Amino acid sequence: MKNLKKLKPIAIATSVAVTLSLTSGCTVLDPYTGEEKTSKAVKYGAIGAVVCGIIGSTRNSKSARNAALGCGAIGAGVGAYMDNQEKELRDELAGTGVGVQRDGDQINLIMPGDITFETNRYDINGNFLPVLDSVSKVLYKFTDTKLEVAGFTDSTGSESYNQELSERRASSVSNYLRSRDVAGERLKSVGFGEAYPAASNDTESGRSRNRRVELTIIPIQPAG
Repeated sequence: MKNLKKLKPIAIATSVAVTLSLTSGCTVLDPYTGEEKTSKAVKYGAIGAVVCGIIGSTRNSKSARNAALGCGAIGAGVGAYMDNQEKELRDELAGTGVGVQRDGDQINLIMPGDITFETNRYDINGNFLPVLDSVSKVLYKFTDTKLEVAGFTDSTGSESYNQELSERRASSVSNYLRSRDVAGERLKSVGFGEAYPAASNDTESGRSRNRRVELTIIPIQPAG
């Protein structure tokens, strides 16, 4: 048993060295120096996958298995981690009216105001709570992300009223997610009022699109 314990650090070091060698061909061009370098996403993802796999396979305890599963975005690679989260969100939110959009490594959830809130109110529509429950279930599972909840309005009414309404609606969604065990330190809420319209405010359909809350899911990138 003692010999096996001594071999574990050697196995990890050897596996990481081999992984670095294999990923050396996955390069990107540094825009400042003009030199090629190994992609961070590839490097950290590959190393994390090796280390997490070894941790899970060389220990038998439940806590060790949970630690391996918890390697998250580093173990899977940021892109793959967000791919899996996007798939689960699309599955959970199909037919709810919530849009799921991918923007690079970020995921945007578009929640139309007409299904999320009553007119001119910031308390969440009771019929929409099960949808937010589905969102929180996925966010709770994928913890290696930061979350920005942003409120928007149309141009009807005064600018100050719309600003306050957008802030309160964003806070309502953020507070509800927090109440469903999404860690508060991951959440940030902000209101943009009638700024950044998604469509023209000259038509009712356009104004309807502009009354919305957007949840942006941002991966926590490895340092360095």
